[in-house]
Amino acid sequence: MKPVWVLMCAIGVVGSNSLVLSPIAADVAAGFDETVASDVMMASAVYGGATALSALFLAPRADQIGLKRALILALMALIVALVGSAAAPSLSVLIAAQGLAGFGAGLALPATYGLAADVAPKGEESATLGKVLTGWTLSLVAGVSFSAVLADVLHWRAVFGGMAALSAGLILLVARMQVAEREAVAAVSPFKAFRVPGLLPILLAVVAFMSAFYGLYGFLGAQMTTVLGYSTGVAGLAALTYGIGFGAVAPLDRLIDRYGATRAAPVVFGALVLVYLLMSLVAGQGAGIFVGCLMWGAVNHVGLNIMVGQLTALSPDQRGAILGLYSATTYVAMFVGTAAFRLVFEAQGFAMTALVSAACIVPALIGALYALRRAGRVAVPAAE
Repeated sequence: MKPVWVLMCAIGVVGSNSLVLSPIAADVAAGFDETVASDVMMASAVYGGATALSALFLAPRADQIGLKRALILALMALIVALVGSAAAPSLSVLIAAQGLAGFGAGLALPATYGLAADVAPKGEESATLGKVLTGWTLSLVAGVSFSAVLADVLHWRAVFGGMAALSAGLILLVARMQVAEREAVAAVSPFKAFRVPGLLPILLAVVAFMSAFYGLYGFLGAQMTTVLGYSTGVAGLAALTYGIGFGAVAPLDRLIDRYGATRAAPVVFGALVLVYLLMSLVAGQGAGIFVGCLMWGAVNHVGLNIMVGQLTALSPDQRGAILGLYSATTYVAMFVGTAAFRLVFEAQGFAMTALVSAACIVPALIGALYALRRAGRVAVPAAE
């Protein structure tokens, strides 16, 4: 199997665990005493916090031990965590197991993104990264959606057991993957990597982007099942629709290589604000949510490609540390977004949660417009 497809599958497995709890939260809650769906989502919050810590302090070691070896070690940790999740006798044990999964994911994601940059042909970096990012579509279409059906037909514990088996198979594929890795270098402190020029504005955009996404996605399943009365399987189809949109626009990634991320970013972030406003308007309509999810996935794919592509290009020698900071930022946003948006969802509902997501994107849009102006691509009228 080609390295790019192996890496895509790696994202698919890690991403499935990242996103699976939302549509099956009600089923998981039913398996524990005195537990509701929003309580289960705290496992996602802990997963996010652990991923952030791992990405911050473990991911820089990937440059030292090699990205391929780092990915294998991360998948081993993920297997143990998924088996623990499947066998969890209580919610607290499930939360602890998801914390361990977060430590694995915090190393796996930067290693995978870094390897994607290493295997990309020159001039096709965004297109190659786009293929790897399609692993998020795999996680939503084949992972989250199938998992929701599996939880309906068998049991939610089978979901985590199945992902553990897939992770074991993936280790074999990664071990056989032929990659001309860069020479190992000394691990770089994540705090030193912060000094790389251009890094901070991109990370601020990541905070806005990921807080908005995880804050709303975390309660999509609860809205579909608890509020609108749909089954867990239908809630999984909403995630499937998002995944279809995410994957369908992959051919557009070549346009980023052609026109540049700086020119594309304002358009993408502006479109994302509009998508979140649409999600707020259709919050009470199942069909409307499906349409919104399709558009949401499409815009998010391009936005994610832009940000990760910019980060991988900043400093190849510090790629592990930089992408570790990216993952840490992502999952801090996941932790804060899931925990803080829970208060909004429980007090004001899904529509207000979508409006808060729209507000989160506004600073990223302003930053993208500023970067475009600085690059000299915005015409400034001459003084009369």
